[in-house]
Amino acid sequence: GAGILLAGVPGVAAAKVAVLGGGVVGLNAARLAMGLGADVTILDKSLPRLAEIDGLYGPQLKTLYATTESIEESVFAADLIIGAVLVPGASAPKLVTRDMLQHMKAGSVLVDVAIDQGGCFETSHATTHAEPTYIVDNIVHYCVANMPGAVARTSTFALTNATLPYTLRLANLGWKKALKADTNFRNGLNVANGHITCPAVAEALGVELLLAEILLQGE
Repeated sequence: GAGILLAGVPGVAAAKVAVLGGGVVGLNAARLAMGLGADVTILDKSLPRLAEIDGLYGPQLKTLYATTESIEESVFAADLIIGAVLVPGASAPKLVTRDMLQHMKAGSVLVDVAIDQGGCFETSHATTHAEPTYIVDNIVHYCVANMPGAVARTSTFALTNATLPYTLRLANLGWKKALKADTNFRNGLNVANGHITCPAVAEALGVELLLAEILLQGE
């Protein structure tokens, strides 16, 4: 990298961090960066989400509405850029292009948390914990697939806690009754009876969509 301490020291400014995406992953990344003392800005396209974040953290965490201009300005000024954009079921949008790298600070770092969905940087490709980084145009890229695998025990328990209620519901009711009874659960269905039932997946693959509501009718 550029040899910058995120927290800075007395008399030396802290690093600037831009977080693209204000969801669970983006907000947790911003919290960690703030905890280290960095100057953090989070960008998102949802004004209600930005208002929620602002209400939680106030001026300690800067918020910006994500436009092409605001993303470029934030990326060019940042020492660390964290890509945490997720479109459920679809490929992540490419928010940082190859051309933008020419205007970034040499030695700045791109961390692509969206790499499992294809990455949100044009120059991203999946790396491993054994060889986590590579450099393109003097910009360091960290694009490790399955990042939670670095803390396997914690991530396994966290995933189990989140999914166990749904697993029990499936076991107790069967998948058809469980999905009929819970709209949010039903929205998570991707494939059933040989049909794609998730709009984003169908669009990404260019195949015909059969909505879960229609598939479950009469079942």
